[in-house]
Amino acid sequence: MNENEMVFYPQDEMNTVLLPVTIGCSYNRCSFCSMYKDNEYAHIPLTDIENHLINGNIYTERIFLTGADPMSIGFEKMKIILEMIRKHIPYCGCVASYASLKNISMYSPKELSELHDLGLRMLYIGFETGRDDILKLMNKGHTAEEAVKQAKKLNEAKLQFNSILMYGIAGEGQCIENARVSAEMLNQFITTRIIMMNLTVFHGTELTQMISRGDFKAAGRTERLLEMKTLIENIVPLKPTIFDTTHPTNIIKIKGTLPQDKEKLISMIKI
Repeated sequence: MNENEMVFYPQDEMNTVLLPVTIGCSYNRCSFCSMYKDNEYAHIPLTDIENHLINGNIYTERIFLTGADPMSIGFEKMKIILEMIRKHIPYCGCVASYASLKNISMYSPKELSELHDLGLRMLYIGFETGRDDILKLMNKGHTAEEAVKQAKKLNEAKLQFNSILMYGIAGEGQCIENARVSAEMLNQFITTRIIMMNLTVFHGTELTQMISRGDFKAAGRTERLLEMKTLIENIVPLKPTIFDTTHPTNIIKIKGTLPQDKEKLISMIKI
């Protein structure tokens, strides 16, 4: 692993022990993403991972697997890594990881359940939106129907996950409809947390070129706030779900549990 390589991890895992599993992104084609453009995708050798664990603190309680999507390594390798964690870090009660819907589709419910039992307890998944036209525009590599299917599979395996959505991703004039359709998607499965991120245009991405060509026009602040408000209004969770906009990209920082905090969250959005 290159010492100069940028390592990304969720805000909730900022104090978690990091374990390198992959370099770069196995997909690396999302129009809005610049995080892994300069990194060639590769697996960290299992021997390197085990050496990392052998030299770790056995009293570590939580580990985050780094890479754009460590689930891309497949069931057998993931099983080996979780078994090594259990062997060398016996007090670890939770292993967490980023995951893509595309790679989750490689796993059966039985395999996901087995990984859960071995310690994989939390995934962070980029759903982004429930609109197929926007998913296609942003080249996400999955449809809303496929997203719901994989989410329900995780529910069946009792493997918890956080759903990452991006407001502003549909562009100017499309935000309200995007919120309604995305809420319809979320209402079909159980997720531990809905993590909101504000669409940010990064230099060197396909999105930058789309804007230059006039193929995409970014929504303004007011429309984005209306999108978030509409999303909250339309979410009817199957179980209590945390709604969280505290990520640094966001233009407003609010957090609460749906459905009980719905009105409070809506009142905090000043338009």
